[in-house]
Amino acid sequence: MDLSYEIKYSDRKTVNISVERDRKVVVRAPNGLSEQKIYELVEQKKFWLYEKVNHFQKYPKEPKTKEFVSGESIMYIGKNYKLDIVPEQFEDVKFSNKFSISRTNHARASELLKQWYITKAKEKIIQKAKFYSKNLGVKFNQVKIVDNKYRWASCTLNDNINFSWRIIKAPNFVIDYLIVHELTHLLEANHTQHFWNIISIQIPKYPKAKEWLKVNGSILEEDL
Repeated sequence: MDLSYEIKYSDRKTVNISVERDRKVVVRAPNGLSEQKIYELVEQKKFWLYEKVNHFQKYPKEPKTKEFVSGESIMYIGKNYKLDIVPEQFEDVKFSNKFSISRTNHARASELLKQWYITKAKEKIIQKAKFYSKNLGVKFNQVKIVDNKYRWASCTLNDNINFSWRIIKAPNFVIDYLIVHELTHLLEANHTQHFWNIISIQIPKYPKAKEWLKVNGSILEEDL
């Protein structure tokens, strides 16, 4: 059985093979490394990769979609708030210790909540990225809020930092960790001990954030 994978070249010195949350195998390789050599490295780890791809706990079934009925829980910044479908007519989403959507817009609840999340993500994440970039002494090109379901954050070769709007559901300490993680890649491409040392200075309790993501990551992937 063949194992498909994606190759991402950069100026890194080592090869890293990983399985993303969408079960996609990604090979991060140094520029100039032949595809034949990469194929041989993947073949050596083939059985380990099959095991990872089919791990039912690490990669659970497709998360459930919400029904958008009054009383349903909506997560924001690590806390659950109740949704209220109200008779009053108004546009968009109201939020004050609960989410409120007009009954006339009930059919558009998913769309409205997604746009509300994106707006809040832009407000909070970009501000945090600027704060931590100054602390780290790094410069990024642009912060983008994207619609990735399984990849919460990424750093591109042209120093753009991408964050999924979905991470705005997570607690602040988790959001901070994800932001610092990507900004640190501007200083250290690989997950070396030096990389984690830099993160630990900014986010001393980063292992707690990693554990939260391990346990609750599927919540961030839930569709609206």
